[in-house]
Amino acid sequence: MNKLKPISRTTLLTEAKDYLFITFGLLIYALGWAGFLIPNRIATGGVTGLSAIIEYATGFPLQNTYVIINFILLAFAFYFVGWKFCLKTIYGTIVLYFFLNILRALITDRYGSLVGDEPFMSCVIGAILCGIGLGLAFSHNGSTGGTDIIAAIVNKYKNVSFGRMTMLCDVCIISSSAFIPDYTVQKVIFAYCTLVLVGFSVDYVVNTARSSVQFLIFSKDYDKIADAVMSQAHRGVTVLDGQGWYSKKEVKVVVVLAKRSESNNIFRLVKAIDPHAFVSQSAVIGVFGQGFEKIKA
Repeated sequence: MNKLKPISRTTLLTEAKDYLFITFGLLIYALGWAGFLIPNRIATGGVTGLSAIIEYATGFPLQNTYVIINFILLAFAFYFVGWKFCLKTIYGTIVLYFFLNILRALITDRYGSLVGDEPFMSCVIGAILCGIGLGLAFSHNGSTGGTDIIAAIVNKYKNVSFGRMTMLCDVCIISSSAFIPDYTVQKVIFAYCTLVLVGFSVDYVVNTARSSVQFLIFSKDYDKIADAVMSQAHRGVTVLDGQGWYSKKEVKVVVVLAKRSESNNIFRLVKAIDPHAFVSQSAVIGVFGQGFEKIKA
């Protein structure tokens, strides 16, 4: 009988951090809906948008429709993306349902829109908040379900951004809002604007969280710097042979690929060892492999 491997402290901390950011992201997402989009009857894509359209047309609460549809789609998430994504999707669905109920009672039912009768501002602010919230959830392997499941499945196998895939999936949903009684063309246009802004906001947050940098470090203490980066920053190091063309002297070049959030730590390590080191830092479009993103083709 195989024994279950104990879960490491690092894994537990990583999971706890993921759930913390997913929760915070869903709170922002729910705020965008409850404080700006719902009071102005603005729809958008995804299951949440579809649920909003159903509420605007029938009066059936958005959050109830959202839960019903999402639990039907969870079977697909379990099969294609795995149980871990499925667990976080269930968590995201339940937490968002809770936040929508609370924020609608505290904001929508009492005050309506937080910017008053300003549908354009509600569209812009609500969309940005929704995009930031979704981006935070996506960056930590979470999901609000619905078309996010489709986006996550495609992103797992192809290099297609979350925002772009979600946008493609949601056009039909928004178009259906034109059939709501008394729903104006202006509202449909606002819905499309919301969709675009949400997509850009999601991509910005996700790409910022995953952005990487490349360091080229020139120093006489290259060996000490390489050891420090490996042991303290926990990043792989490659040392290249080079030659200064003016001095014709042989030099060693330390090459490091790291996440952008790790840049300051690497700079501190280099400065502590050799304050006169020459360091070049450049942003890279994508880094794939161990310690970074998986290769998808």
